[in-house]
Amino acid sequence: MLLRYHATTDGASDFAVLPAIDLRGGRVVRLEQGDFARETAFSDDPVAVAQRFADAGARWLHVVDLDAAKDGASGHAPVIAEMVAAVGERLAVEVAGGLRTAGAVAAALDRGAARAIIGTAALQDLAFAGALVATHGPNRIAVALDVRDGLAVGHGWQPGVPGTPVEPVLVALADVGVTTFEVTAIDRDGTLGGPDLVLYQRLIALDRGAIIASAGIASDDDIRAVREVGCAGVVIGRALYDGRITLEAALGP
Repeated sequence: MLLRYHATTDGASDFAVLPAIDLRGGRVVRLEQGDFARETAFSDDPVAVAQRFADAGARWLHVVDLDAAKDGASGHAPVIAEMVAAVGERLAVEVAGGLRTAGAVAAALDRGAARAIIGTAALQDLAFAGALVATHGPNRIAVALDVRDGLAVGHGWQPGVPGTPVEPVLVALADVGVTTFEVTAIDRDGTLGGPDLVLYQRLIALDRGAIIASAGIASDDDIRAVREVGCAGVVIGRALYDGRITLEAALGP
């Protein structure tokens, strides 16, 4: 297995800022509210984007394979491996999207990812999530809880997909060993409309794991707000690409 830089999100003093690279068709894109019909492309060179984030001082990189999240398979493994090879000695890369089998998770980690994020498969099978934690350790496995109307949903957030009430599923996942949850408020995703602080407060109050906030982040004030309510970190996407936030400022004290 490749040896790569590892960072942690343990402790209030180690708030993690994770710039996001969402991949679709080989490009860096952002979707609005998870809608594949509302896509904005930002770059045809994901490796160069990863290098810019590393140069700016990022300790984490959040990479999502949107094609795999939607369909369960894609051809992005080679470019993700290139990204890890280019920046993995300087920052920790976490990978999400379509990791629905033990083999897929193991392959992502073997290619140098510091952490694998599972979503759909964890919602469908709690024991699967627990087995991954037992195999790879709690620091290398996290669960994505993508929330719409109080329900955690999978399958790339496609319309009509049934959901599970988010609080009990988080508790159940914590019971099988999951310690890190990346929580996306779907209605805020890609909108720059501000974070769903009420959602994060509800989940933090459960005191069953670290909560990393995602979606709606549009300003330095938004970053401070999620930190102040107790989140362990924040994923930032469109605001970085639009220039509303600089990574250097986001990483500051």
